[in-house]
Amino acid sequence: MCFANGNFRRALVLGGARSGKSRFAEQMVRETGLPRVYIATAQAFDGEMAARIALHREERGPEWQTIEAPRALAATLAEVEPGRAVLVDCLTLWLSNVMLDGGDVAAESAALLEVLAAMPGPVVLVSNELGMGLVPETALGRAFRDAQGRLNQQVAALADRAVFVAAGLPLVLKGGG
Repeated sequence: MCFANGNFRRALVLGGARSGKSRFAEQMVRETGLPRVYIATAQAFDGEMAARIALHREERGPEWQTIEAPRALAATLAEVEPGRAVLVDCLTLWLSNVMLDGGDVAAESAALLEVLAAMPGPVVLVSNELGMGLVPETALGRAFRDAQGRLNQQVAALADRAVFVAAGLPLVLKGGG
């Protein structure tokens, strides 16, 4: 796969819902040739979501070590053994979990960025691009959209590779080659 090779330390893969961003990010991690760690931020609050999570885990296969970290993302990343390629899927759900739990978004985002900067890599982070749609109706929705946009910008600035995926097609935003 073009520009998914393992020559990166930190990568951000953005896209909309069902855009193919997670599949692309998984391929980036596979192509490193390193043992794989999948850090999942989703929570199964109902049967449908539990089924989705189970299906994703099955599709990835047993080659992936899966760690569930809906909130403690920075601490979880800091504990990953060196020599592994990491996939975080996804920052959007993590940020939602932080906000809905009443967490300090700025402090938790800063802690995440600090850990990411120190990681030897490779690490791939998946996030939704929310700024291309309608303005949310509620104050919470607008605050979430704004916080997600800021987080995406901060992670993209730290990353040496950024890719936007739409309709399963990747567009390199930063660090192609």
